[in-house]
Amino acid sequence: MLQEINTQIFTLTPAASEAVKNILTERKLEGYALRVYVASGGCCGVNFGMALDNNIREVDTIFEADGVKVVVDEVSIDYLRDATVDFVNDPTHGAGFAVSSPNAHSHEGGACACGSDSSESSCGCGGSCSCNN
Repeated sequence: MLQEINTQIFTLTPAASEAVKNILTERKLEGYALRVYVASGGCCGVNFGMALDNNIREVDTIFEADGVKVVVDEVSIDYLRDATVDFVNDPTHGAGFAVSSPNAHSHEGGACACGSDSSESSCGCGGSCSCNN
C-alpha cells in the first residue's frame, strides 16, 4: 500500500513548484510526480537528485507541495526531512534546483581532513571535498 501523508517532509519553494509545473506542462507529463532522492554521499555530506517519475512504489512516501506531487523513497526521506528545495537562476552558475537540508551534513563532526597546501581533499569515501581553511 502506498504511504500518503498529509504533512510535508520538506519545503518546495514557490519558484521550485512553478518550475516543476512548467516542465510537466511543456513535456506533457500529466500524472508525473517530482521524485527527490539521495544521489550519492560520503564523508562530506550527501548530494540529491531529482527526476520526473510516474512509477510510484509501495515503499515511497507521497505528499503534495504547492500543487506538485512529490515522491521520496525510504532511504532518502530522513536526509530530506526539514529540507528546502528551491529553483535558482544564478547568472554565474545558471538555472537549476538547489536542495538545502539540515540532515545532509558530513560525517565525523562535519569536517574532512585537509592538507595545508590544497583547497580540496581526497576523502576516504573516494570523493573530493572542499575545505574551508
